[in-house]
Amino acid sequence: MKPTTAANDLIDSPYAAWRLLATLGIVSFGSSGMYVLSVVLPAIQQEFGINRASASLPYTLTMIGLGLGGIFCGRWADRYGVSRVLLLGSIGVVLGYILCALSPNIYVFALAHGLLIGIFGIGSSFVPMIADTALWWNKRRGIAVAICASGNYLAGAVWPPLAQWGIEHYGWRPTYVALGLVCSVGMALLSTRLRLRPPIVSTPVDASAAATLRSGSRPFNLSPGHAQLLLSIAGAGCCVAMAMPQVHIVAYCSDLGFGAARGATMLSLMLGFGIVSRLASGWICDHIGGLRTLILGSALQCLALFLFLPFDGLVSLYLISALFGLFQGGIVPSYAIIVREHFPAEEAGARVGTVIFGTLIGMALGGWLSGKIFDVTGSYQAAFINGIGWNLLNLCIVSWLYMRTRKLVPHPVAVV
Repeated sequence: MKPTTAANDLIDSPYAAWRLLATLGIVSFGSSGMYVLSVVLPAIQQEFGINRASASLPYTLTMIGLGLGGIFCGRWADRYGVSRVLLLGSIGVVLGYILCALSPNIYVFALAHGLLIGIFGIGSSFVPMIADTALWWNKRRGIAVAICASGNYLAGAVWPPLAQWGIEHYGWRPTYVALGLVCSVGMALLSTRLRLRPPIVSTPVDASAAATLRSGSRPFNLSPGHAQLLLSIAGAGCCVAMAMPQVHIVAYCSDLGFGAARGATMLSLMLGFGIVSRLASGWICDHIGGLRTLILGSALQCLALFLFLPFDGLVSLYLISALFGLFQGGIVPSYAIIVREHFPAEEAGARVGTVIFGTLIGMALGGWLSGKIFDVTGSYQAAFINGIGWNLLNLCIVSWLYMRTRKLVPHPVAVV
């Protein structure tokens, strides 16, 4: 169904702003399942009698589910509208949390997280919402996408402390039931505000992106498939590194003797500063473009990971957690902006979903791999070093792509 003229008149309008606010709430409800796992990890490890790698399996399946769900739910949203897809996601959220609460072992728990919470819950409320938001904004697309994506980190700032409180007072199983009910109802109610189908808007591009489009739709002077593959590998690299602190900070604090509650507070602090980072990165994207914003965020994230190696005191971990959140929050939304800048607009939805899937594969691999390295070495030091190596891979790829875009920009010829 084609968008109406009335819908086109609502681009950059107060309606778009109210819609963005509803989207922020939806993403924060839908993304809760990504972050409560870090809080419940010590409890399920103890109850099910498993090692750290096995306890990390639910996070791995949730990230894979989110990646697949982003692709499928994005296509369904294109066909049926985001409101109907979100209603399906709200059902997946409540069923997933309740099945987790009833799970007799780690395998049922992990499958419930991956299939129901990951594919339907988070999958319906992240990638489709980013793609939808990008279509309602033209002049301030970067900051709008950043606000939408900040709902993911708002979930990380709000739900871990609440989940930790519930686990301490009632146990993790009743806490999961309560989370499922609250998040499902929140998603369903807010989805009713998104019934209007989005308009199709033009995408402003910078000089290098314009040169890319003039060169026959060859992003970075590469074939579209080659360019997308490199962006997906780069996304996996940065997110293997990103997953290490996000998934294991609670367990890391417990191992150091600071307790799970301190770790949950650090995670909340990390992701709260991630909100600031995403908003700032959105503003930066609107001024310097997605690719340069990604390079900046990747370099700063790598620096923060280095700081985890020599410092493990309580105060220093609070400071480094805040810095890590401040540095890495804008990385993932930058990929969506890069795709909109360097690929044809009619391909943006599918390509954004595919590249974001690469980042989620990285999150899934990073969460499990860090736990496996801990089981082998008995320490998180090697896991931090592993994350740094993957981060450097990301930085090399995106820097190379940036150098290729510079060659595409025509230089002025001096007149003599």
